[in-house]
Amino acid sequence: MSAQPDPPELAVPRLDAAWRVDGPLAARPWRSVAATALVRAEDGGAPLQSTSVRLGWIPDALFVRFDCQDARPWATLRRRDAPLWQEEVVELFLAAGADAPADYVELEVNPLATLFDARVANPRLDRSDLRVDLAFDWPGIRWEAGAAADGGGWWAAFALPWSGLPGAAALARPGTVLRGNLYRIDRPPDGPAEHSAWSPTFESPADFHRPRRFGRLVLAA
Repeated sequence: MSAQPDPPELAVPRLDAAWRVDGPLAARPWRSVAATALVRAEDGGAPLQSTSVRLGWIPDALFVRFDCQDARPWATLRRRDAPLWQEEVVELFLAAGADAPADYVELEVNPLATLFDARVANPRLDRSDLRVDLAFDWPGIRWEAGAAADGGGWWAAFALPWSGLPGAAALARPGTVLRGNLYRIDRPPDGPAEHSAWSPTFESPADFHRPRRFGRLVLAA
């Protein structure tokens, strides 16, 4: 078996003064932010349905947007912190600091704009002692989701105040490193689920709770 590549690194651009935590997320100038493509989580190959993600930061918050190609986006769950991963969903795992984290936040949004946010303890970094705190609500979080304008899929976006990320005191400055991963689960009606990731985990069946595979997000000047 060939050695796995190192987790990827991404420079997260600093956004201009037009970006604020408040206000509609759909109306932001997302196209001005470079997109990063997700790959198949199990092996790094090309997914059947593509997903692009855009990230940017300001001193108050991190902004994230997923755009999902999807012939038939669907979901049924509408209650916050419901098990969204059982249907179609996008996910963000995030932690402050440069090391593989044993404690991180998990965020999910489905095509109905239902939110899942939880704090995860994974002390052995391999889910063998995984604990999920559903009582955690990211303070000040904003999120939206909707159908793509061309009818070819769906999108979801977050505005994440830095104050909601545990251990992130005085975080937002150029050069700061976060660890995290970006995921998507697509469940077509006529085939098996497809799992996409920014940093492939090389696990089959797919397992997103692999902090050693979290990539490095570097806040750029």
